[in-house]
Amino acid sequence: MLRFVRNWKALFLLSLLTVGCGDAVCTSRRCLAEMLIKKGLLSQPQTDYCSNVIRVPFIEYQTLAVNTKDLRLISRLQADIVWLDPELKWNTSEYNYEYVVLPVGKVWTPEILVTNGIVSTMKHRSKDLIVQSDGILRHSVIINAEVNCEVNLFNYPFAFDSCPVAIQSWSDGGCGSYLILERVYSADGSQGDWKTESVEIQNLTDVRQYILVNLSIKPTNPFVTLLMPSLLILLADMVSFALPLEGGERNGFKVTLVLSFTVFLNILNDILPGDSSCSPIIRTHFCICLVLLVFSMLVSLVLTRLARDGGLIFCCGSKGTVPDNTEVKADVSVVQISSPEEDGRMLKRVVNFLEAVDADTLKKDRHLKFANNLDKAFFWFYSIGGTVYFIAMITVMVKYRCVVNHFEFWY
Repeated sequence: MLRFVRNWKALFLLSLLTVGCGDAVCTSRRCLAEMLIKKGLLSQPQTDYCSNVIRVPFIEYQTLAVNTKDLRLISRLQADIVWLDPELKWNTSEYNYEYVVLPVGKVWTPEILVTNGIVSTMKHRSKDLIVQSDGILRHSVIINAEVNCEVNLFNYPFAFDSCPVAIQSWSDGGCGSYLILERVYSADGSQGDWKTESVEIQNLTDVRQYILVNLSIKPTNPFVTLLMPSLLILLADMVSFALPLEGGERNGFKVTLVLSFTVFLNILNDILPGDSSCSPIIRTHFCICLVLLVFSMLVSLVLTRLARDGGLIFCCGSKGTVPDNTEVKADVSVVQISSPEEDGRMLKRVVNFLEAVDADTLKKDRHLKFANNLDKAFFWFYSIGGTVYFIAMITVMVKYRCVVNHFEFWY
């Protein structure tokens, strides 16, 4: 019996030693993490003011694309966030560690929203976050947002504008989370035809904060593919005045230019930006170019008619038509000269014929000279007017500023 009691005492002491050794192991960093996980704090930290302040010390912003058809700004943001959860503090005298790593899904993490985002998704950059001994948590998230931004395209292809990306966290009735944005940095600012000039944090109110993205289009590609072809086609139309009025070569060439420009506009229908409150003036430019080409073609057709007949279409016909040579030859061939009187009458008829030919030739020369004078006058008017128009249009594209209200989503 005494031996049995001694065995039980030995087992009891051994269990005490085992428990003591377990407590000693539990002071490790991993055991500290398991202790914090067991608290199961998945709800937002609650304070007396029913609100929680989320600091965002750094945001890395990147413009992925600018959709000029649907007027969308596609962005990527990587944000570092810091917040306080007092119930995740620990005593450094028991656990001698300043930091511990916890899984993201085991504690509450704030959600960052893009107010004016049509599509906005937030995902965690890592599956873990850092907790400090004073209850401060540090984490990093990635936000992909498609923002509805009515980009000012009036100056296209020299467009420039600013788009706000409004950042906020959830709050309602004074409860929730409030963000404090501190610093933003633009990474890889050149994407496609658009370039991110700068980004800055601005505030409308204490709770309405946004990142102002200053954008500009790189004009080289649109200028080469849009403006230069229209300039060259109009230049070719001006040079076509060097072709003679008679013969029809000029009219055929001008008709070809009009058809070519029409095909060019049909091809550009899917390339030109979409419409907005500040509609791209380049649409008006193409319309004016087409009107100029058609007007030049019509003037050339009218001058060709004027050079030939001395009158406009369906207005004035030619007078005193000279008989064809075949008819004259036939008439002369049947005449038999039998006397000096007949010879004189025949000679008179030949003289009248030659005078009529000379008169008709002089008349045609006058018509041609008059038409050529009008053609030269129209050429100088067309050339000077076209040059002034192009200079004025490019000046308006570069200098004029159309104002767009980008904050209509806040009401």
